Amino acid sequence: MLKIKLEENRVYQEAKEEGRQEVKLELVPQLLARGISMEEVAQLLSLTIEQVRLATEQES
Repeated sequence: MLKIKLEENRVYQEAKEEGRQEVKLELVPQLLARGISMEEVAQLLSLTIEQVRLATEQES
C-alpha cells in the first residue's frame, strides 16, 4: 500500500498556500487602517500592489 504523508500531497500543499494567502488578504485592511501605506503592506505581506488594492475593494 502507498504510504504518502499528507504534508507531501500536492492538494494539501495547495490548500495550505491558499490558507496563507487568505490570512494575508484579511490583514490588509487592518494594516491600512493603522496608517501603513499600500506599498509597505504589499512588501510586509509579500503581495503585489494590485493584490493589496483588490483586497481593499473587496472589503468595502
